[in-house]
Amino acid sequence: MNCEACSTTNKKPKTYLSKKIFLWAALISLSWMAPVPEKSPYHIGHSAQAQTISISGAFALYPLAVRWAAEFKKIHPEIKIDISAGGAGKGITDVLSGITDIGLVSRELTPEETKKGAYPIAVTKDAVVATISSSSPFLKELQARGVKRDALNRIFITGQITNWGQLGLKSNAPVHVYTRSDAAGAAETWAAYFGKKQEDLQGVAVYGDPGLALAVKRDPLGIGFNNIVYVYDGQTKQPTNGVIPLPIDLNNNGRIDADENIYTGIDDFTRAIAAGKYPSPPARDLYFVTKGGIRNQSVRTFIQWVLSEGQKYVKEAGYINLSQEKINAGLNKLK
Repeated sequence: MNCEACSTTNKKPKTYLSKKIFLWAALISLSWMAPVPEKSPYHIGHSAQAQTISISGAFALYPLAVRWAAEFKKIHPEIKIDISAGGAGKGITDVLSGITDIGLVSRELTPEETKKGAYPIAVTKDAVVATISSSSPFLKELQARGVKRDALNRIFITGQITNWGQLGLKSNAPVHVYTRSDAAGAAETWAAYFGKKQEDLQGVAVYGDPGLALAVKRDPLGIGFNNIVYVYDGQTKQPTNGVIPLPIDLNNNGRIDADENIYTGIDDFTRAIAAGKYPSPPARDLYFVTKGGIRNQSVRTFIQWVLSEGQKYVKEAGYINLSQEKINAGLNKLK
């Protein structure tokens, strides 16, 4: 009897243990069978890397990129965006070397850069314009007469024009020419207007868009070139930063006609660029460039926002909206 009792007592734990093991096995099986939720194509992960976007590059695009980042962070405060300016050349170098996620580029890519994996998405448009100081003694006459493309070529490329009298002005004062010292999309684009490269530009080399504008502003006999956002004041929309756009006499008739007088305010100028009244180059598209496509979901989300909601800040910031065709092409690159 005792043995039977012992036998009965010993079987109960085995039955209880078997049931427990069965339940565990069932739960494990169910967990493996449960469907995994599918992530949105623009899902943002939780890693530190996915939450940070690093950007560097063109001075031309820097002001708008800063505005975009500020507005985007209102929607996605969990994402940190670091932006620095340093020229288009730096933007390309940084993104291709993996230092940044996005390079700001204000020129067309070279075949060599494309081969290295540079992946461009156009995000807005602007232009480069010749500039003189607001204190130039020839300001009113130059605004009325303009300067022909050939004359600009002889100032910036061949160096044949060395004084203002050679432009038909009653003066033998020297022309002080300024250019960019850094690898710059503005310089490359301005040189492209004459069928040349940045290294073909003549003049005293100055670093950065702000530096070049300041050099011209301080020199009444100076001439240079700038992206339009460094010429026009963001509040007044007028060229009140100490540098004035130098009109181009597009039809070579020795005067600025009504349809060539497009420089008085940034709104008029950007409309003229959008309508094709200003040559391209020096009008050009501005790009976000990544390396080998877009793998970081935060970067993908940011660029998608820039090409959609972010476009409403473009005109306000003094840039030109892309055509819907180009915006759609950029969005397709994100898929």
